[in-house]
Amino acid sequence: MQWMNLSEHTVYKNRWFDVNLADVELPDGRHLDHFVIRLRPVAVATAVNEADEVLLLWRHRFITDSWGWELPAGVVEDGEDIAAAAAREMEEESGWRPGPLHHLMTVEPSNGLTDARHHLYWADGATHIGHPEDDFESSRREWVPLKLVPDMIARGEIPAANMAAGLLLLHHLRLGRP
Repeated sequence: MQWMNLSEHTVYKNRWFDVNLADVELPDGRHLDHFVIRLRPVAVATAVNEADEVLLLWRHRFITDSWGWELPAGVVEDGEDIAAAAAREMEEESGWRPGPLHHLMTVEPSNGLTDARHHLYWADGATHIGHPEDDFESSRREWVPLKLVPDMIARGEIPAANMAAGLLLLHHLRLGRP
């Protein structure tokens, strides 16, 4: 069963997102108004060091009033390569420059409401370049043993679904046994 987006118009717009109202036709011919949030792509990056530790940020999210571990992330600027944006965000937010990035996964965190796509990357190692330019993004930056990630997710310490999924896949790729 496929829903058809017959038309949509913008009801609010800023530099971060557009809120549109769509005229959607259901398979039985009925119509409904459906809000759609259009977002720019998000680039996410981390690194794993020789000790199988992953670089994480400890930060507060005011919207949910919660603390948790996250990966450096941000929007892709117009015309910017996604992997380059991921490397830029990691450097700006953590003070670490990643080695060559490997695509880990692309996820759609809320595809019933938004067209957001989050592109996650990881690197074997990183070089410390100094204090992060965007130090307001997190309270601290730490190398955390990758083996602890599944339990951290189970305890709610990594609340963002996109980052939990990426870290579980990274855990599997690096530490999983056949």
